[in-house]
Amino acid sequence: MKQNFVLTWKGKNNIIQCLSRNSTRLKRISDAFAFARDGRVLEGTFAICDLKRLHDLLTELDGEVQYRLEGFNGERGECLLHLTVGGVLPLVCKRCLESVPFDLDVDNLLELVPEGADLSQDELEDDTRDFLPVVRELDVAELVEDEILLALPVAPRHEKCGLPGSAEAGERINPFAVLSELKGKPN
Repeated sequence: MKQNFVLTWKGKNNIIQCLSRNSTRLKRISDAFAFARDGRVLEGTFAICDLKRLHDLLTELDGEVQYRLEGFNGERGECLLHLTVGGVLPLVCKRCLESVPFDLDVDNLLELVPEGADLSQDELEDDTRDFLPVVRELDVAELVEDEILLALPVAPRHEKCGLPGSAEAGERINPFAVLSELKGKPN
């Protein structure tokens, strides 16, 4: 008995999505608390072009960032995630608008708390702890993108960078140079 299958457009897209290396199923953790309690590890890469909120800050969208997310229990029994992210991002120099390579080195320890949990004022003011409110499911791509955005410099620029069109990068023009010439002359 011969069976024929008809592949619909929706079915085709689901198959392609599941086979894709950047499948959204692989970017989500269904239960973040169980992930941490069980000491699971998730690592991989994200294409820079998939991190949409970074696009305006970059000169090009080629390349990828590597991440590693490791769950474990803390000393007090709290669920913790250790996130590391690395790569090189081509940021836009705020001075000359050229590309500035930025070595990304994120290494954060995040404490999972149920979304809407009441935290004391002392806990909120404790700079040694970073809280991550989670319902259950955790979008890893969104978490990685959030941590990258927090790690970026506010105004990236080259070490020696002049204004666009200046004769020599790094050369600063003193606005009082003309006044210094008039200093010793009589009226």
